[in-house]
Amino acid sequence: MLVRLIRYYAGWADKIHGLTIPADGAYHVQTLHEPIGVAGQIIPWNFPLLMFAWKVGPALACGNTVVMKTAEQTPLSALYTARLFLEAGLPPGVLNIVPGFGPTAGVVLASHMDVDKVAFTGSTATGKVILQLAAQSNLKQHTLPYSSNQGQCCCAGSRTFVHERVYDEFVEKAKIRALNRSVGDPFKSGIEQGPQIDSKLFEKILRYIRSGVDTGATLETDGERHGSKGYYIQPTVFSDVQDDMPIAKEEIFGPVQTILKLKNNEDVIQRANNSKYGLAARIFTQNIDTANTLTRALKVGTVWVNCYDVFDATIPFGGIKNK
Repeated sequence: MLVRLIRYYAGWADKIHGLTIPADGAYHVQTLHEPIGVAGQIIPWNFPLLMFAWKVGPALACGNTVVMKTAEQTPLSALYTARLFLEAGLPPGVLNIVPGFGPTAGVVLASHMDVDKVAFTGSTATGKVILQLAAQSNLKQHTLPYSSNQGQCCCAGSRTFVHERVYDEFVEKAKIRALNRSVGDPFKSGIEQGPQIDSKLFEKILRYIRSGVDTGATLETDGERHGSKGYYIQPTVFSDVQDDMPIAKEEIFGPVQTILKLKNNEDVIQRANNSKYGLAARIFTQNIDTANTLTRALKVGTVWVNCYDVFDATIPFGGIKNK
């Protein structure tokens, strides 16, 4: 996917043109597409290679130079890939990788007067800080899609609405699937789920699991740490989840599935849209009318129908609201 993305964006480099616009009178009117200049980019840890390609590819294809701050947890992949760009002939200084922490390197990048645009992917709270810094400095342009395996994905199917007719059957199958999921070293063959990124997120996910139990949801699996070493969490499934529970309203960012019961299309539209997030949704149905109705009614940026997490270099990906 990384290679396909870079090749796709490279193909745009000679296709970005202005337009000649018809106008009244004896005038020639045209628009020009020009590089912004220096693009400051800040990427998260959960998809370090894909985020690298999604940020770097368009910027370079449009003739900009790039200064990228990697996530402090995952700097090596971007550093290695940038070296490959040099070997391929990209001039030194066009693509620059700056490992560092958000409060230091990130703040400098977002507020620097010589940076013409900042592009950020990460948490909503951090995005608001970057937006403020960009405005207070040189009012730089900005792209801020706030959004990450092991459930550490911004479009994870954590909140699952299931029709009441098949609810019990679905819960039982989800439970069996979770209990049979292989957890361990992701470099070993046959492993489906690796560890969480660090102790901070590990503890946060466990707190959400305890919150689900405390607020009355039914814990269908153990919902505990997996093993005695590392930041592994057992795949966790909750049923009898209500809309006002924290595990249904907030982003857990871990291997936790919450299953809610729905009555009809109107019910799920109202409840699914009652969220501050709006990145992605997926619909599974045999009814084309249901698919078309929900696709248009759900207030999200991307909708998958009878599939999930399908990406292509040509497909845009982004959300609305706080995502």
